[in-house]
Amino acid sequence: MIRVLIVDDHAIVRRGLRQIVAETGDIVVNGEAETGSQAIKTARQEDFDVMLLDISLPDKNGIEVLKQIKKEQPKLAVLMLSMHGEREFAVRALKAGASGYLTKQSAPAQLVTAIRHVAAGKKYVSPALAEELANAMGVDIEKPLHETLSDREFQTLRLIASGKTLSDMSAELCLSPKTISVYRSRLLEKLKLKNNSDLIRYAIKNRLAD
Repeated sequence: MIRVLIVDDHAIVRRGLRQIVAETGDIVVNGEAETGSQAIKTARQEDFDVMLLDISLPDKNGIEVLKQIKKEQPKLAVLMLSMHGEREFAVRALKAGASGYLTKQSAPAQLVTAIRHVAAGKKYVSPALAEELANAMGVDIEKPLHETLSDREFQTLRLIASGKTLSDMSAELCLSPKTISVYRSRLLEKLKLKNNSDLIRYAIKNRLAD
């Protein structure tokens, strides 16, 4: 049996995922977590083959949770689930160690296929994303400016776009306000923008905001 840990802060989403898995004969949900901290703790206490991990969590960014999980348990396959489009987040998640990436709009059958793939040690992306990545290989195209951001800078951009204050961001990222301000300055420079209003418009335009 493929043992799955579901990590999502919405109970209705966890219930839906559990129902999809219940219709298979080879996959079982052995655990659930609402936050990144709970996910890390649960993964330490029990053995799982696959973690279904949401990118947007209330306490930690999913990418940060992913990095921590891969550091502690490199053999645990992590399949990222998100409401965000693949183009905006999939490559970043895969580079951070994810075994696959799916949007929450994916069909149930696709989710089951993805779980089986990553449990077998393979990578999984949707056919649409695979085609897009293949077409981009070897082609000299200008990348979106946000793809040049570090993970911390990317997190800061999304937090600013969600309306978080400097103190909110400092608490969520466990960084000093001064450090957050440094990331903000780098963001403005790399994205060629002037202020927070510009950052928010950029994030909305590029579908990076929740």
